Amino acid sequence: MPQDQHGLAITSASEAAARAYDHVVTGYLKYRADTPARMKALLEADGDMPMARVLQAAFTLLGYKAALLPAAREAAGAATRMASKAGAREAAHAAAVTAWAAGDLDKALAGWEAILRDHPHDILAFRLHHFNAFWLGRAGVMQRVVDGVYPQWTAALPAFGSILACRCFAHEECGNYQVAEESGRAAIDLDPGDLWAAHAVAHVMEMQGRRGEGIAWLSGLERHWEGASNLAHHLWWHRAMYHLERAESEEVLALYDKGFRNLRSPLTEAAPDLYIDVQNAASMLFRLQRQGVNIGTRWDELADKAEARIGDCLSAFTLPHWMMALVATGRFQAAAQLLDGIRDAIAAGGTLAPILRDAALPVCEAVLAHGRGDHARAVAVMRPAIGVMHRMGGSHAQQDVLEQLFLDAAMKAGMLADARLLLERVAGRHPVPPERRVGYASAASAVMH
Repeated sequence: MPQDQHGLAITSASEAAARAYDHVVTGYLKYRADTPARMKALLEADGDMPMARVLQAAFTLLGYKAALLPAAREAAGAATRMASKAGAREAAHAAAVTAWAAGDLDKALAGWEAILRDHPHDILAFRLHHFNAFWLGRAGVMQRVVDGVYPQWTAALPAFGSILACRCFAHEECGNYQVAEESGRAAIDLDPGDLWAAHAVAHVMEMQGRRGEGIAWLSGLERHWEGASNLAHHLWWHRAMYHLERAESEEVLALYDKGFRNLRSPLTEAAPDLYIDVQNAASMLFRLQRQGVNIGTRWDELADKAEARIGDCLSAFTLPHWMMALVATGRFQAAAQLLDGIRDAIAAGGTLAPILRDAALPVCEAVLAHGRGDHARAVAVMRPAIGVMHRMGGSHAQQDVLEQLFLDAAMKAGMLADARLLLERVAGRHPVPPERRVGYASAASAVMH
């Protein structure tokens, strides 16, 4: 039987089809824009390969778009039928993507972990687990799983760099910055074009306030990003975050328009409402507005896309960003409909339901109240969510915009105890003191003693 690039048996019509599978997986791990073309070639080479259909289902789900759920479920069903004649590992992969498509993310995560216990070199199981654990706010789980497989990997294995990059990101999110940076830099030494590793080290520098170094890190690696997917947009967003902290708003807006929200980019044209791109854009506009920067009409196109996605709650962390766009453009009726859509999704159940109930709904209600000038209500509805909103997913750097929202509302409402609560929270979780962070400094000087 053919094997994949890490020596795992794979049900395949030919060695050529197995190599086509490896080519797709490598494209996914390396964030290559041509990964969909690679996927098409794999299906043409062997449309009956169980793992090809697993990939097809996973790739359909990765975009967090409810309109694509039927296609994902169809691919998962095909994977299940084909895997019934294959090995246990491939059947377990089919079961995991089937659970994912059904909204049972806990079952999917457990399935991938079970695969990894028996097959620590199964890079697809590892990477899909890493992705989903992150977007459920489970940094500790990410770290546990990567540290569990890491001793079984060496540089002789093709995807070792991806293990290093994920180890970097997991440890960064858990506050282990030295371990994180060593792993991320080791991944870049193997491949300077490893976007996930570049991204993970950028997070370390963000958390440690190394702004000039972060700008140099990303600008120095940018020449290796030719042919990259939308993760390049997120790296430009990270660079803009450093410039924002240095009050270089013109540079931030240039990176917005020519980098991470370039509406003429083929990547943006192909996926104008991709969740991560929306998060990049809305969170940066909100931060800029807090600093009094004139952002012109940039909210409008985001609000148009937000209206079209009302009722789509697959990405809990994107929902407050959609709400920001609707509120910023005065679309309060649509904002109310977005809240109704979240309530419907809560009623539908699944892994996300308690996250939507306890975090996404109150945070979105706070965004709406803040936008309407009812700052006391914004604080009141968001206060219970402060300790659990990490469950929506998003890194410390991304969650920061929600913390700024709460702080802004508390200061404007004169609720200084709540402002102090937030400042003490971020001071305990972020190595850089609030006094040195642009979104927190003025409040810290006013209420911290």
